[in-house]
Amino acid sequence: MQTYLEKIDIARNQARFYRMIVMPDLFGDWTLYREWGRIGQGGQIRRDHFASEDQAIAAMLALEEGKRRRGYWVMPQQLEML
Repeated sequence: MQTYLEKIDIARNQARFYRMIVMPDLFGDWTLYREWGRIGQGGQIRRDHFASEDQAIAAMLALEEGKRRRGYWVMPQQLEML
């Protein structure tokens, strides 16, 4: 499962992205990969490990909701692997 969000505010010179992907790792756990930064630039990456897929997806959905409250929009055409 994955999602890609963007926030563009020309008046504040903001052009940001936030990408999240839930994937299994080699050790049987689930990982939530997060990448964020300025659109067109390399971003920062963070990995969070979870015992189950459901926990990882719940964390991703909670983060997505928080980003949407801060003005980010889901952009389905921009989904790519990290």
